[in-house]
Amino acid sequence: MSPSTVATDSGNKAAALDGVVSRYLNRPLSRPLARLAAHTPITPNQVTVVSTVVAFAAAWLLASGHNVWAALAIQASSIIDGVDGDLARLTGRSSRFGAIFDAVLDRYADAAIIGGMAWWAHKHEGYPGALALGLVALTGAFAVSYSRARAEASAGVTLGSDLLGVATRDVRLLIASAGCLLGQVYWSLALIAVITHATVGRRLLLLRRRLGERPSRT
Repeated sequence: MSPSTVATDSGNKAAALDGVVSRYLNRPLSRPLARLAAHTPITPNQVTVVSTVVAFAAAWLLASGHNVWAALAIQASSIIDGVDGDLARLTGRSSRFGAIFDAVLDRYADAAIIGGMAWWAHKHEGYPGALALGLVALTGAFAVSYSRARAEASAGVTLGSDLLGVATRDVRLLIASAGCLLGQVYWSLALIAVITHATVGRRLLLLRRRLGERPSRT
């Protein structure tokens, strides 16, 4: 099998697990960027770092009160986050470390963005408990990612579209970006909190059925 065929197969598998935002918004932008980057010395891990730096820039913009610019930075980070994987497949540089590196830095980026959002909502919106709501949203975002990792590592279950749910990272970041753009950061945090925890609950129920196990009684 040729490298181009392997790259195409890997890309098709990755696309099958894309959220709706990645499929219809991010990928049409990230793939041309990846093709351009493939002709440069840029590595996939460097792209991962750039995506994380942009996310932290978004957090700084929110802390500085610039929610509209932060909205653009959040969505830019989301788009760039898709470039590293496409670039790795195009150049034959996919690696297990690269996948781990990307996943870990994504969690730092999530923490920065949601933390920045919670601070902005606390300072600029009149709703109570903005910081606590940010913590709930961040916990849900982490639980979505962790439940997927544990399902794959502990149960050998590769999550398909039926188990991904609606709270994929691309969807969460679009909600975050839209909330910042419209100045409705508090309610975007609330929505992220609801859909992430609902996704984890649904995922656990479906996994229990798929694995044919019942919780033990003590």
